[in-house]
Order: sequence, then structure tokens, then C-alpha cells
Amino acid sequence: CKYPSAAQAVAIVPSIVPSMWQNISTRSSVWKSTFVTENKESTKSSLLTLNSKLSTLNSKLSTLNSHPSTLNSKLYMNALIFAAGLGTRLKPLTDTMPKAMVPINGKPLVQILIEKLKAIGVTEIVINVHHFAQQIIDFVQANDHFGIDIRFSDETDMLLETGGGLKKAARIFSNDQPILIHNVDILSNADLLSLYDEASTTGVTTLLVSQRDTQRYLLFDDTNRLVGWTNIATGEIRSPFPDLKALESSCPLKKFAFSGIQVFHPSLLPLMDSWQGKFSIIDFYLSICDKVEIRCHFAPDLQLLDVGKLDTIAKAEAFTLGC
Repeated sequence: CKYPSAAQAVAIVPSIVPSMWQNISTRSSVWKSTFVTENKESTKSSLLTLNSKLSTLNSKLSTLNSHPSTLNSKLYMNALIFAAGLGTRLKPLTDTMPKAMVPINGKPLVQILIEKLKAIGVTEIVINVHHFAQQIIDFVQANDHFGIDIRFSDETDMLLETGGGLKKAARIFSNDQPILIHNVDILSNADLLSLYDEASTTGVTTLLVSQRDTQRYLLFDDTNRLVGWTNIATGEIRSPFPDLKALESSCPLKKFAFSGIQVFHPSLLPLMDSWQGKFSIIDFYLSICDKVEIRCHFAPDLQLLDVGKLDTIAKAEAFTLGC
């Protein structure tokens, strides 16, 4: 193989360079065109994705703006499910399972409520358990806690009723946000998020009430503040206000039926220190409502179903299908 001399190589270069440059220039144009085309498609795709994400974000912001508490305390939203009852009215079903596990259209009551709470943004749930407690715990764990933080308040040694159950469970939450309280065997069309918003905004424990025929009513003044309780069948009235009759004469009191659904503000917990063991949350409220404000949230179109007897299961199935 014979290589050209240096002089020959120098003489050849001027004729080669233009050809090489033309080749490089052509390839560069092709690369540039391909790059721009691909970039345009990539940019178009990115913009479409971005627009989709912005649309979703705007929708979420709209929801947050309409529910201030969700925006202010989005990190934590608490709920307590009362599920410790014996469910004696649901026998023989509750001879082998807790009432929380009674199926409605194939779903246990506790699952129906957990999913409803999760849908409104609840981040932490405590469930109090007693009767067949392990069945509820195993079910929740088998379903990966339904994707949220679910804890248990163990009352297997002794049922603590609503007040004692709340006092024990409240200390299990990881934060001091208000607690939405809901019985596991209650189905309703209640706007739970609006109830929670009101209680969070005012910083006041708030009870969900309606005008429903019953024998026992909570009594409220014209500002919706709790002032007492009455049993219209017996005529009994309970109130910490000594001048309740004088108060009623100046402004007729409102009689509302309590749904059992409420938002409890943790600022009231220190007032429970002297209350030991099992006690009713209503008894507690009636002992302090002259010292601290406890309000009602009136739901004029509230539909409520207590799944407490065997003959209510068919009604519950129709109710859930209609929601």
C-alpha cells in the first residue's frame, strides 16, 4: 500500500473538503429537521398533558375554595366510627359477627362508611371495637386499610358508651383536628363535608340534627346553641341553665332530633378529665353547654336509616342503591 506524499496530500485536500462539507451540511439539515419535527410532537404532547393536569388542578381548587376546612386542614381530617356495640337487635346475625360486618348489598356496614369517609377527604379513622373485635380488625387489614390510616380503639374489656368511647379514641389520632363521629349502623344522605367545614371554621362542636318524630329531643336557643334535652313522653327536661323556662318564655326553644352524627372539637377533651369509665356523650354535653358553646347543624332534607333490626336490612339495601 503506497501512501501519498505530504505534498500530494496537501494538493488533494482542496478538492475533498467541499464534498465533505456538503455531506455534513446535508446530514445536519436532515438531523435538524428530524429534531424539530420530533420536538414539535413532543412539545404538543407535553402541552396536552399539562393542560389536562391544569384542568384537574383547577377542579380541585374549585372544590377546596367551596370547602375552606379542606384547604386549611388538608393534611389531617379525622373520623371516629362507633362500632363497638353488641348489635343485640340484629340477632341471630350478630351471634357470629359484629354489627359492623353485617353485609348490605354484599358490603359490610363498616366498609360502606369507610369508603364514604374516604371520599370526602378523611385521612385518619379510628374504629372502636368490642364485640367480635378481631373480625373487624382482620377485615380492615385484609383490605390494606382501604388506602388510608385506620386505627383501632380496643374496648374488648369494657364497653365505654359514646362518651367514654370518644374520650379513649380521641387520644389515638396523630393530630388535634376536629373529629367527625359516625355510628357504623347509620346510613344517611348527610353532607358530611359541609358539617365538618362548619365545625372547623367556627371551632365549635357541632351536632347534626333534623325535624324528625321521636320522643327525645335536644333543645336549642335562637342562635342554635344547645341548652337542654327533653323527653316529651315523660315531660322530663334536663339543662344546666337554671333559668331555662325564662329563656323559653322570651324566645321559644327549638326541638330537634339528634342523628348521632357530629363533629367534636378536641378543645373539649380537658373537660372530660373528671369523667371516668363509660358515659354518654349527651350527658357530657348537657353538663357543659352553659359554659362552652355547642351548636347544631340543621339538615332540613336529612334522610336517616338506623340499620338496627333485621327488618331494616332490606330497607338499607334499597337505600344504598338509591344513593
